[in-house]
Amino acid sequence: MSMPRRAMKEMGFQACCLRCDAPDVAATSRCKKCISRHATIRDLLADVSHDDSFSQFAKEMLLMAAEPHRHDHDGVNGPILIEQQRLAAQLTTHVEKRTVDDMFTVFDNQKQRHKTNILRDVANKNEWKDKPPTKQERDAMVEVFEENDHSDYGARTLPSRTIAKVDRSERVGEDVVLTDRITAAKKANEKPVHTQKETEKVVFEGLQSQRKEWKKVLSEVDDLLDLDE
Repeated sequence: MSMPRRAMKEMGFQACCLRCDAPDVAATSRCKKCISRHATIRDLLADVSHDDSFSQFAKEMLLMAAEPHRHDHDGVNGPILIEQQRLAAQLTTHVEKRTVDDMFTVFDNQKQRHKTNILRDVANKNEWKDKPPTKQERDAMVEVFEENDHSDYGARTLPSRTIAKVDRSERVGEDVVLTDRITAAKKANEKPVHTQKETEKVVFEGLQSQRKEWKKVLSEVDDLLDLDE
């Protein structure tokens, strides 16, 4: 009995290798001749008509030989297919049955394995992350803290105190013009090609007009609030 060759397995003829009496040596002349002959058979079966009863029978036999575990319930060929699986099992490596102790061993190995954490092991530069500071170091930090005046910490803001207005004129903020152009381009892409350019222009101008109207409304609201004050 020989280990099935890869070419024979791919063609579905591994049953021939399992029943071969040649030495189990790859790339021999006998193996090459056998592979070539079976490749010819495979090509012939692929070219014949499906209506031919004999060709259909040959294809069914090939399917059974290629996947014996799917057809070993067959009333006629079942015993032969079961025997083929037994022969194949003799060539496989024996796998020891897993026990509960093996499972706990895997769990223990996983617990002992250290996984690198980017935030904890790389980004965290705290010198006391692995051990707390000593008493001398804690006393030194307390002394530094007591030297400064912390009387204002936690004090509430006086409601009557005037808060200076922040100048935001030089802040970039959102580029609303670019946003409106992108929105207009998206709307234009939904229209026919010959109207896209005009559509983009109309949508962009409409969005800009809405923003101007909104700014005008906000300005009027600010004026009303200033009058109330």
